[in-house]
Amino acid sequence: MRDRAATVDLPAPVAPPPGRLHETSWDRIREMFPLDRGTAHLNSGTVGAMPHPVLDTYLTVTREWTGSLANIYPPSLYPEYRAAIAADFGVDQDELVICHNATEGMSRVVSGLELGAGDEALTTSHECFSVLSNLNLVHNRHGLTVTKLTLPSSYALRAEDIVDLFESAITPRTKAVFFAAVTLFGGVRMPVRQLCQLAQKHGLTTVVDGALLPGMLHTDLRALGVDFLVGSGSKFQCGPLGTGLLYTRNRVDPRYNPLPLPMLWPVISTWYPLEGAPPPRSHPDTTASNNIGDYLQSAGSSSVGRAAALARACEIWNLIGRERIEEYILDLGRYTRFQVAERFGPQALYSPTLDNRLVSPLTAFNPFRRGEDAWDGKKFDILVHRLEHEHRIWVRWVEFDVPGSARMHHAVRLCAHLFNNREEIDRALDVTARLADEIS
Repeated sequence: MRDRAATVDLPAPVAPPPGRLHETSWDRIREMFPLDRGTAHLNSGTVGAMPHPVLDTYLTVTREWTGSLANIYPPSLYPEYRAAIAADFGVDQDELVICHNATEGMSRVVSGLELGAGDEALTTSHECFSVLSNLNLVHNRHGLTVTKLTLPSSYALRAEDIVDLFESAITPRTKAVFFAAVTLFGGVRMPVRQLCQLAQKHGLTTVVDGALLPGMLHTDLRALGVDFLVGSGSKFQCGPLGTGLLYTRNRVDPRYNPLPLPMLWPVISTWYPLEGAPPPRSHPDTTASNNIGDYLQSAGSSSVGRAAALARACEIWNLIGRERIEEYILDLGRYTRFQVAERFGPQALYSPTLDNRLVSPLTAFNPFRRGEDAWDGKKFDILVHRLEHEHRIWVRWVEFDVPGSARMHHAVRLCAHLFNNREEIDRALDVTARLADEIS
């Protein structure tokens, strides 16, 4: 019999700025991050920045284990870390896995679902490669049909437009729906609950790429009604690189998701029985009879230092207040979009702005005077390079398709986070406008 999971205590916390974090100013909170005063980090959609206490936790725990004779395998189930982080997102330890990143989590879900010839997966062309490439793999291997919708990209987009688009595309062959919680290209905060309700009405499995969700939005995953959701630990949650979260629904809750639990094979697992089958997963009972999280979590040795650091990052977010963080960065997102509309015109925006339900901290826009410049990727590459190397402003350019356009569009993407402020956004937009005029 294999040993049950041991625990690893978190090291003593590093002192945060004076005062309680939920009352600390955003300027003082910024001091927790190793960011130079002259740097504007507006690219958390790619990678965040670890606070000093998170970095210290990673180094401390890693040193404790390096060269020791301790058994690394039981602690790699991370029972206490998983329980604590799961509570942050309204779910339980048996439903949450600390994985290496959102891409790995998505691969596990796509490969573990029973999807094949005759089945259809409905998704969008604005998904991350981790979604589209894995779906294409199942298409090539098992004959799955993948239908990709093109999301509207406009200043006036409404949540109902997105739900209607998905509903019009569902067919009798549709078995699963894949979509982002927040799209990484246009920064659309998708109507997750409404899309999950739509899927439940048709008996469909929902798989959500929530790479940007942890650390950005205060979220109750059970109340959303999702079946599966993957998230990054190193983007808006500001944990270490090589950390992610995988949520697998393990409850049938009539309030939020009354559908039977979808079958998921743990394709990477050293906990799956060597012979026979695991116990059946719970159906009407709210108490799990099968810890699907353990089967997915157990995958050989893992970095206890990274898991501890991710748990510390989540702890810091709770001390600051997840609702407080969400309110602050969504306000920065709204401010960014209205400033873009004022400086460059509403037509420059690809991110929805008028429907507050769709606003996120990510804003995508075309800063060049001519609309057709959006087709010229070289100009965007030069612009982003100059922002970084001449002005220490970190942003990203993105590329995506737009309804009615025969060519892919490029955009500058700004991501506001808790270590940013309006002054940084103003400076970034001022410099972007000047450089765009020079490059045009």
